[in-house]
Amino acid sequence: MSKEFFKGRITVVIGDITTLQVDAIVNATNTTLLGGGGVDGAIHRAAGKQLLEECKTLNGCRTGEAKITGGYNLPAKYVIHTAGPVWNGGLYNEDALLKNCYVNSLIIASQRKLESVAFPAISTGVYHFPAKRATEIAVATVIHFFGNHEFPKKVFFACFDENMAALYEAVLRHAEVM
Repeated sequence: MSKEFFKGRITVVIGDITTLQVDAIVNATNTTLLGGGGVDGAIHRAAGKQLLEECKTLNGCRTGEAKITGGYNLPAKYVIHTAGPVWNGGLYNEDALLKNCYVNSLIIASQRKLESVAFPAISTGVYHFPAKRATEIAVATVIHFFGNHEFPKKVFFACFDENMAALYEAVLRHAEVM
């Protein structure tokens, strides 16, 4: 299932981000970049050992920043790694750090003139960022970025289940009306 928004520039899909045919997928990683659980573990498993070897050369990634590697065994040419914030009640700049994850990932995509990028719901899993709040930040950041940049031409929000997809769709419908 997929639904398009903003003249086809944003698509919400339900499925495994590691199977998407896009220029880059975004990895919601930890600051070490050395693999973990959830999306991070799935991407490392699907990409193969070469991804871990390249990540070892990057000296980690601070929360809110982003770095790029090859995609190796993935259908995507690249993986953009971003370390999302852990939710601590919103008292530790979590909103701004999450926004930075999206902005810095999009900047890398724009600089490389990547046509398409797929994002997971950064920090909403084991990092416990409230899903609605995270979705609102993600959507607003991508829409704002589109206003000032030609690339990426298309952004996918890859959702693990129908509930998360419905949340993205609701936020996007509201944003299109505004």
